[in-house]
Amino acid sequence: MSESGKTYVEEKVKEMIAAPTCCAEAKEAGRSWLDAIGTEGEAEAARKMIAELEADIVTVDGLIAFAGSEAGAKVFGAEKAKEVAAHAEEIKAAGAKYCDCPACSAVEAILARKEDIL
Repeated sequence: MSESGKTYVEEKVKEMIAAPTCCAEAKEAGRSWLDAIGTEGEAEAARKMIAELEADIVTVDGLIAFAGSEAGAKVFGAEKAKEVAAHAEEIKAAGAKYCDCPACSAVEAILARKEDIL
């Protein structure tokens, strides 16, 4: 476990939790890991958080599908859903694998450095 890597992940977890687009389950997993740092439960909390984040991160294809659905129109509003879908298509064309909202961006960074906390 790299101490500088762990510090980096801590900061990204805090960013994720603060993001308005972060789901409740990811926030809870992040808070649990932050609370467990330095305790006997840290490793288990890290494993649980990583599993939750791997399940929660939105792929760019998932974002495109959601934004183009009725549910997406209800969440975003019809016009904003079209904008979100168009944006998702743009980032996909540029090579993005995941949604680029603040929460997913933080999660992508955390998952890229998960070995620093596992």
